[in-house]
Amino acid sequence: MKITTSIASLCTPLALLACSGAAMAQDNEVRVGAYLIFYHVGADDITGPFVPPGVTTDVKNTQTVYLAYLRHLSTHFDLELALGVPPKTDTEGKGPATLGSVPYNGVTLGSVKWFSPTLLLEYKFCDESAPLRPFVGAGIQFTHFYAANVNPAGQAAFGGPTYIRLQNSIGPAATLGLTYRVLHRWSLTASFSAAQVESRLTAYTGGVVRQSKVNFNPQTIVLSVGYAF
Repeated sequence: MKITTSIASLCTPLALLACSGAAMAQDNEVRVGAYLIFYHVGADDITGPFVPPGVTTDVKNTQTVYLAYLRHLSTHFDLELALGVPPKTDTEGKGPATLGSVPYNGVTLGSVKWFSPTLLLEYKFCDESAPLRPFVGAGIQFTHFYAANVNPAGQAAFGGPTYIRLQNSIGPAATLGLTYRVLHRWSLTASFSAAQVESRLTAYTGGVVRQSKVNFNPQTIVLSVGYAF
């Protein structure tokens, strides 16, 4: 009886310490996976000298590596910072088949990269013991455009060497998804997200300035693996 009591008295604090350590180990999570990006562009006509009506732009869908850090705030709430490797997005002409004698509609004009961190507060359904947990979330996204490049086809369409600038964007974002816990620390997650990304495109060709307002309306599908620690 005395031995049993001594073991029990030793196991109790050890058990509490183990539980505490396990809880602390679950406070953070990193995820890596595939980021599939689909654009639903709404762009105003390009305005400026020598631009006929109906000339606008579109962007091609792309994909990149998804990277994220999650802080588990409570049983049901997570804070996620989604980053991803900045993707290269190709821009193509939309409108008339040609500008003068230069092919335009559907022609790739150049590319741009963007860094777009997104901060989301997410609510997870079900209890922590459930292996399958749906979630929804909302937050804010910041987008910084850089490394804009106009290729020879774009320079021909604009009438000479052209430099493009896109304003940064801040807008709302939302997500919904499903997480499946494979092991104690490992999980698989699939999610769908949408964000509002609006920017003003300005093209400089010599002394000629042309502009257009672009709403990229990106929608993303993420498939990722997570590790909690």
